Amino acid sequence: MDDASYRVSDAEREQAVAVLRDHLMAGRLTLDEFSERVEAALGARFGADLARVQQDLPPTPAPSRRAPTRFTAALFGHVVRRGRLRLRRRTLAASAFGDLDLDLREAAMDGPRATLTVLALCGNADIYVPAGVDVDVSGVTVLGHHRDWGRDAVAADAPAITVRVFGVLGTLDVWRVPHGMREGTFSDIIRHLEGRPPRTLR
Repeated sequence: MDDASYRVSDAEREQAVAVLRDHLMAGRLTLDEFSERVEAALGARFGADLARVQQDLPPTPAPSRRAPTRFTAALFGHVVRRGRLRLRRRTLAASAFGDLDLDLREAAMDGPRATLTVLALCGNADIYVPAGVDVDVSGVTVLGHHRDWGRDAVAADAPAITVRVFGVLGTLDVWRVPHGMREGTFSDIIRHLEGRPPRTLR
């Protein structure tokens, strides 16, 4: 029987997810790519389905050479951090009298868990993560808020990001972005997750 046509077991699906996580830790997959491939792996029925999930990856993950992200800040202005960042186990972000957009959809991680501490002093911080990543949001805000938005269904082996916020007159919002929203602005993402209609051009 062709190896590609056999029905896969739950154990084989879980093994595929574990391999994908190793590639995420090595920096070969972004968080968005990882969560999308995990969704495909968990839904795989045949060997060919699992093969497609890993077809462009080497058999042994190589260590990441990407410089880690340690600190991001918006001070009296608007700062956007996005692209192929690498999250350390502990990362600090701050917004003081400014606006910070931190997009982690193309980020890689040093390990299966990372902690992002956000300081918001009379500022706003928006964190964007792909749906399917385990995100835990907590902390203390005085005369402000911290909220998280979007679908929270995650796989058992999903990477975990802990977001801790400490704010005074500040706000933090974590947005779980669906895989299909690779295009569009941050405003488009926010409007979609808040359930508001998209903007119309005049």
